[in-house]
Amino acid sequence: MTRYPEPTEASEAAEHTEHGEHTEHSEPIEPAAEPDGAEVSAGLSRRRTWVAAVAVGAVLLSAAGVAASLVIKSPAQTAAEAGPPPLDVLIARVEKRVLRDTVIVRGTVTSGQAVQFTPTATGGEGAAAPVVTKVAVRQGDQIEAGKVLLEVSGRPVFALPGRLPVYRDLKPGATGDDVKQLQKALADLGHGTGSDKAGTFGAGTKTALAAFYKSLGYDPLPALADRGEALKAAEDAVTSAERSLEDARAAAKGGTGSTGTTGGTGATGNTGATGGSGTKGPEGSGSSGSGKGSGQDGARTVARAQADLTKARERLTEARAASGPMLPAGEVVFLESFPARADSVAVRPGSPVSGSAMTLSAGALVVRAQLQEHQKGLVRAGQKVEILSEVSGVTAAAEVQSVADTPQSAPAPAPGTGSTGGQGQGQQAPAPGGPAGYELLVRPLAPLDAKLVGQDVRLTVEAAATDGNALVVPVSAVSAGADGRTIVTVVDGKGTQRRVEVRPGTTGDGYVEVRPAADGALAEGDSVVTGINPGVAGKQTGGKTGGTTGGGDGGSKSGGSKSGGSQGGGGS
Repeated sequence: MTRYPEPTEASEAAEHTEHGEHTEHSEPIEPAAEPDGAEVSAGLSRRRTWVAAVAVGAVLLSAAGVAASLVIKSPAQTAAEAGPPPLDVLIARVEKRVLRDTVIVRGTVTSGQAVQFTPTATGGEGAAAPVVTKVAVRQGDQIEAGKVLLEVSGRPVFALPGRLPVYRDLKPGATGDDVKQLQKALADLGHGTGSDKAGTFGAGTKTALAAFYKSLGYDPLPALADRGEALKAAEDAVTSAERSLEDARAAAKGGTGSTGTTGGTGATGNTGATGGSGTKGPEGSGSSGSGKGSGQDGARTVARAQADLTKARERLTEARAASGPMLPAGEVVFLESFPARADSVAVRPGSPVSGSAMTLSAGALVVRAQLQEHQKGLVRAGQKVEILSEVSGVTAAAEVQSVADTPQSAPAPAPGTGSTGGQGQGQQAPAPGGPAGYELLVRPLAPLDAKLVGQDVRLTVEAAATDGNALVVPVSAVSAGADGRTIVTVVDGKGTQRRVEVRPGTTGDGYVEVRPAADGALAEGDSVVTGINPGVAGKQTGGKTGGTTGGGDGGSKSGGSKSGGSQGGGGS
């Protein structure tokens, strides 16, 4: 126990001084006595004892925590330690589902027919430069057969049904399939062509065409630009020939006496007679000889007049056949079906005629795409197709309409429309300048929304499919043994492996249909080996799995899956 020195008078005086107390007598203060060495040593010993006690306690607590961690385990840790060791192979579950082999390509929604219309001037010589005087449709409008689309220099441009593109002016007297197409279009609009032969532009077709123009409020252009002068001349020629024939017949009928009178002296008779008998007798005798010669001349004159009239009438018939209304090539657009659509309109009243005025489309919407060489053999007409628009999320069922036999490069689209011009669309993949491909035409089973026109969509072609649900495994799980049997290796939860002989079927998307040779040998949910586990393989010898795993050689499987070659496994 530490002893402290008792206070002295000097220390008490100093304490009183600090508190402001004054003493009347100040005496010198003596210094306090210092503690001895034994007391200091005893204090240090006690401090070291406490530090040591704290350190020992901390060590004991740490040891207790380590011991507890070794004894106490979580349920998950306990289950993990109780499970089997990790497998040295990669596995996949056997699935039971419908397996489809698909080909995915990009395509563009287009119409069955698309036409870029470029107006042409139909005015006569000396006409001013053609200019658009009226636009009757707007972009997105539906177009009916016979509807006026626009006016060029006051002349109409209209649409008619037909598959053949217009390539010439159709005039009276013309023949061909394009004339037949015009006749049918006019008849469908209520303007029959009468008795005209199909494919011949006759009088009935002229009448029907004139009536159609009249229904639109326009006059048809004449086939001949001579203002009818040729027809008038032909009609005048017939009239003249008819009069000449009448005169010749009148002269032949009553001209004998007249001729004899002029030849009474015989001189005339010598001129007109053949036998010179006019000199033999008096005037009456000369008259008889002259009348015989004049009768023959009159008959010849009538015959010639008749021939002239026949020729004049033939020329009149030809002139009439060539005259009448015509259908200029620049005033009509033939479309396959109606109603059609105005996809774009690039002109307005006052615009000069230069380049394409509008793009028209007709027919049901279809999807056009390009197949590469390795895809062509998988796709054929009649296969099911799913159309997906990622923009709108719309899906539609369709089927393959056709696959081209020869490759072709995608044509360059027209500015702003994507059309190739002429009668077809050009929005196809790949882009212009890309590799050649085989054109794929897909036709939807139900009409597509017109808003999809021009959209790039995804086509999923179902090249093959299993007949209902089937057992399927990854292609890499199937291998061929040395004995030629096709097998899969089934592994259980303990790592025990067994081989199961299977017969492969439909392949697609990296999977293959398998049918076990023995009933019940393979079931849905079984695990099959697909390769070696790289995390464990280094710890195992290769002999255990070298012959049972690996099924990865896609070339050994039946069916020749498009992905088989890339599904490499571990063994060979």
